[in-house]
Amino acid sequence: MLTRFFRRIGAGRLLGIALLGCLLVLRVADPGPVQQLRHAAFDLYQQLHPRVQQQVPVTIIDIDDPSLEAFGQWPWPRSRVAELVIRAFEAGAVALAFDIIFAEPDRLSPPAIARDNPDLPEDARERLSALPDTDAALADAISRTRVVVGQTSVRSTRAGLAKTRQIRQVPHAILGEDARAFLPRFPDLIQNLPELEDAAAGRGVFSVRPDADGIYRRVPMAMLVQDELRLGLAPELLRVATGGNAFALRGNAAGVDGVVLGGKLVRTAPDGSVWPYLTPSSPARFVSAGALLSGDVPTGRLAGQLVLTGTSAIGLEDYRPTALGTSMAGVEIHAQLLENILTDTLLKRPNYAIAVELFTVAVLSLLVIILVPVIGARLIIAFAALLLAGYVGGVYYLFVDQRILLDPTWPALGTLMTLMLMSSANYLREERQRQQIRGAFGQYVSPDLVEQLSENPAALTLGGERRDLTILFSDVRGFTTLSEGFKDDPAGLTALMNSFLTVLSRAILKEGGTIDKFMGDAVMAFWNAPLDTPDHPSAACRAALAMLADVADLNARRAKDAAEKGETSLPINVGIGLNTGNCVVGNMGSEMRFDYSALGDAVNLASRLEGQSKTYGMGIILGETTANAVGDSFAKLELDLLRVKGKTQPERVFGLLGDAAMRNSVEFARLEHANGAMRQAYTEQRWADATAALNDVVNAGEALGLDLTGYAERYRARIADLTASPPRLDWDGVHVATEK
Repeated sequence: MLTRFFRRIGAGRLLGIALLGCLLVLRVADPGPVQQLRHAAFDLYQQLHPRVQQQVPVTIIDIDDPSLEAFGQWPWPRSRVAELVIRAFEAGAVALAFDIIFAEPDRLSPPAIARDNPDLPEDARERLSALPDTDAALADAISRTRVVVGQTSVRSTRAGLAKTRQIRQVPHAILGEDARAFLPRFPDLIQNLPELEDAAAGRGVFSVRPDADGIYRRVPMAMLVQDELRLGLAPELLRVATGGNAFALRGNAAGVDGVVLGGKLVRTAPDGSVWPYLTPSSPARFVSAGALLSGDVPTGRLAGQLVLTGTSAIGLEDYRPTALGTSMAGVEIHAQLLENILTDTLLKRPNYAIAVELFTVAVLSLLVIILVPVIGARLIIAFAALLLAGYVGGVYYLFVDQRILLDPTWPALGTLMTLMLMSSANYLREERQRQQIRGAFGQYVSPDLVEQLSENPAALTLGGERRDLTILFSDVRGFTTLSEGFKDDPAGLTALMNSFLTVLSRAILKEGGTIDKFMGDAVMAFWNAPLDTPDHPSAACRAALAMLADVADLNARRAKDAAEKGETSLPINVGIGLNTGNCVVGNMGSEMRFDYSALGDAVNLASRLEGQSKTYGMGIILGETTANAVGDSFAKLELDLLRVKGKTQPERVFGLLGDAAMRNSVEFARLEHANGAMRQAYTEQRWADATAALNDVVNAGEALGLDLTGYAERYRARIADLTASPPRLDWDGVHVATEK
């Protein structure tokens, strides 16, 4: 019963269901390549439809290249940084955060210069030591304003860094489930100088980790550093600017649900991160630090602004690759996050996203699995394209309208993979059916014809076309005598003929020939139909030579087997005729039964030439058209000007002896010369010279391993008859065949 159930479903559908299971498991596992596909799609969303920049009270004080040109290379003296802070707040800034860390004492502070340079004159050292400490000046400026100092984290413990200093608390609360275990963890924290940390109103961590491909797409709102809860730089700036009250981490069983800042819930991913929705980098966000120090900033530019201080200077290398496909200064990423929080434009990757994507993969793939075996390929492709276009268009609409991130890649890829598998299974099933048809038909007609008919069943109609063909006829000489040896073993004769015809067929098919029919021990084949064979005369000659060679091998095996049994075996001798000409080829017969065959004068002549192979003692006889077509590619001899039985026009016939290697040998040149001399003497009725030349022909043939005695004896007998009864004066050298 189970077997019947599986048979009803079909192997293709079972494979499709197995693939669907693998696709679902792979999506749940979410390996790197699957993530990268999804992230690439999310990047494309933003590149096609970036966020429109709005008027938001967020400004970047930029330590840019013009600032460094005007006030010297970085790092600046802390007194200048203190001046920058004071000027920012004098210009109306609400709060300021540093995307910079001041972890070491200022080497440019006058007391530090006096301390670190003992070779200075004593009075100079005393005056320097008496000047204000620049770190203290910066701490004083920070203490009188709302400043968030930046901190950074490292992934591995570094001795003597953070373990030796206490981490100052940031006020916070836990709402709902304690979800701190889901937050990213950093073992160490790099802090500012203690006096700066003590003076600051807030402390934010500006570490942002890229995804596996190096792109910065997500920013943590909160994190654990040495097991202490910390906000990122931008949300900490917002906390300080809104009064400095405690923030709250809200959680549930699945992880972090969001962060509460200034009474507002900012929803996050379960790991506490958010997806900023970016605009292209905009100069409108920036105020040059050099311009602020020089007093060149327009009045009111910083009034009411949340200020982030960082750098876009090329030499300081604070650039990050983003989802927009371009790099952006790290401080601008923090600024854009702050804009997203203030305008409620963060991208949303809801917790149900994975369920939606898995459901979509399952539904679309199941539809393909069910429908592919029962409807046409074009229809299913159109249907699948419509479904995928609808899904992809729908998720893109959700991004544009609701800023929701749903993955278009895995459902689309999964459906396409299922479609490809099911289509391949369909193709294999149909190909198996074609093979069954080919196997049945191929026992009776040409495999090439079977292939053509399997691809184009409409060709199974009566009719034909005119084409130039090279036709081959072969027959066994002395078949009656051979068959007499099997009079008590007809099964043995059948087995021998099957082996013999298999040998001939293999040589024909190897050269692209079409086997027309078997007629007892005879074979008819042709080239250049139904498939085009541009060099069909040469292909037919190669096949004929291979047939003789393969029959010789068969005879050798038969002789060896017979000798082992103490018996004798008669060799099989084959005669072959080849001719090229225009024929009608196609399906010939009645409407109830027909064969793919060729008709025409060229076919009849090929059959007559095969009959003359015994007469001339040659294995292969070529018609003049075939001989001219192959040129000097084969070793061939002109045999006669012959008028075959049933024909009125004479035909110049040739014997095919070997391939190009024989044709180019010195021995064949000698044979060709001797045969040419004989033919010329014969045509000129110089009978004695012709007879003498025949001896040279036989000897030259022996040098090539050819037995031309039958050919020579035929001419000797004919010359004897012509000597006894001389031809008429207008004799043209044409010999009239009296036998087929």
